[in-house]
Amino acid sequence: MKVKDIALDGVVRQNPVFKLVLGTCPALAVSTSLANAIGMGAAVIFVLMCSNILISLLRNVIPSKVRIPAFIMIIATFVTVVILVFEKFLPDLYDSLGMFLPLIVVNCLILARAEAFASVNKVGAAALDGLFMGIGFTLALSVMAFIRELLGTGCLFGVQLWDFSIGIFASSAGGFLVYGLLIAAFVAGSNAVTNKNKQKQAAAEKAARLQTAQAVAASETEVK
Repeated sequence: MKVKDIALDGVVRQNPVFKLVLGTCPALAVSTSLANAIGMGAAVIFVLMCSNILISLLRNVIPSKVRIPAFIMIIATFVTVVILVFEKFLPDLYDSLGMFLPLIVVNCLILARAEAFASVNKVGAAALDGLFMGIGFTLALSVMAFIRELLGTGCLFGVQLWDFSIGIFASSAGGFLVYGLLIAAFVAGSNAVTNKNKQKQAAAEKAARLQTAQAVAASETEVK
């Protein structure tokens, strides 16, 4: 696969949060602040890339019957590294994310990419898939967190921007509301782009058929 295709799939066409609807639990739970969203996104990018690389390297070694437990063990290893690093160097973020850091082990996104992509592709492609899927996940969380933190508390990164706030956006109900609206907007935009591309393709095919017909007519005229 081309790098461009992998990048577009991870960030846009197969966005894990808005298109595949994976990782919904952490997406709703940690998107109350932009700092939490970026921290969780960075952790997921690291785990996705490292687990994809190792699983791709071992794809011909791991027996098919035990591949899922093996994948989970590999993922858990890198999640443990993330937890130790966060606890040591980013204690505030570690406390804020809480139980959602160890829950990365069973994040459907990471296991899905291990099973569907890393286990059947070469190391380079697997690493890029992990990177761009992680970026897509981080961007989605960041957009949700930006809206919820700004409207729910009037703050960004803990800095008060204004006194006005809408409390529901800081609550679980607000998380579902923002998530649903963003999915709807994403699907609408995706459908609009798809329809536009189909129209362009249809116009190009029509022009090609017309050109062919004109060429045939011209050749018949010359023969006569």
